[in-house]
Amino acid sequence: MPVNTKSIGSAPALITIAAMMSVLHDDPILHNTEREARKIGRIATFVDAAGGSVTAVGAVTTFGAVAGLSAAGITSGLGAIGAAVGGGMVAGVVVTAAAPAVIAAASGYGIYRLWRKIRSR
Repeated sequence: MPVNTKSIGSAPALITIAAMMSVLHDDPILHNTEREARKIGRIATFVDAAGGSVTAVGAVTTFGAVAGLSAAGITSGLGAIGAAVGGGMVAGVVVTAAAPAVIAAASGYGIYRLWRKIRSR
């Protein structure tokens, strides 16, 4: 059975979305301002995870010696991204998998905090 590499690549972003949905869950007991801030944070997490995943795939296809999503394009793209951080192809895999997840979690929580601060005034 072949492995779907697109789902493997998006797994960290999906895990981040699930985690932030749990952290910023909706609770009817909370004030409307808090509920609104949590909703904005969940939306920001989802949008940034999707955008980050698309950007990571685009970076892999663009930075490689061979353009595209062929085996040569993917390996050369991951190698180029990994070389930028001082490693090889494995470092490129780590960067392209972790970056969208970290960015999505940080921006989702940051926007939640910012929205809460702005609305509390």
